[in-house]
Amino acid sequence: MTGKPVPAPLLIACALGIEHFALRTSDRGGAGGPVTLLRTGMGPKAAERSVTRLLAGPAHAGAAVLATGFCAGLDPGMHPGDLVVAEETRDPRGTVPCVGTVLLVRELARTLPGRTVHTGPLTGSDHVVRGPERSDLRATGAIAVDMESAATLLSAVRTGARPVAAVRVVVDAPEHELVRIGTVRGGISAFRVLRSVLPTFFEWHRNVLLPRR
Repeated sequence: MTGKPVPAPLLIACALGIEHFALRTSDRGGAGGPVTLLRTGMGPKAAERSVTRLLAGPAHAGAAVLATGFCAGLDPGMHPGDLVVAEETRDPRGTVPCVGTVLLVRELARTLPGRTVHTGPLTGSDHVVRGPERSDLRATGAIAVDMESAATLLSAVRTGARPVAAVRVVVDAPEHELVRIGTVRGGISAFRVLRSVLPTFFEWHRNVLLPRR
């Protein structure tokens, strides 16, 4: 007799304590299956280690992976609290296409009406990007940068075929450089937006991954 299908898990990865706190204190209702919220630590190496180690275990075989947290916007006109849905993530080691971008954009617009959602390539860096370096990265076609998304998604697909995506909240933009998260209005705005995104992630999870048996 065949039992009820077990939904494949969802892994949501972020780097910073404040990002983890924002997600951990969000409403977790509405998840379509098991959800793991992983704090990887800062930087691409930490993200690679944490994600690879977790996905090696049988409990997360076939898990969908979504990288999230804060990012630096690269395009003029971006503001703290804007959302970035990656069409792909990039770093020197490779490019990873994201799955379900249109769905994420639609659901974010529904969940957070009035918030601007940007789509395009999300590039990775091994350090915090400031000043002229922002323009150099924009010239590559990227619309935003962070330190962990590219490493997270690359590590995820290297462990097996699975849906992956990245959604980031702009906390730092060309006309709004931020010194410390949470000390100015822009950081507070980004924190509040990040606290509101989980329903969108759960909807993405339900739609991009068939249950496993």
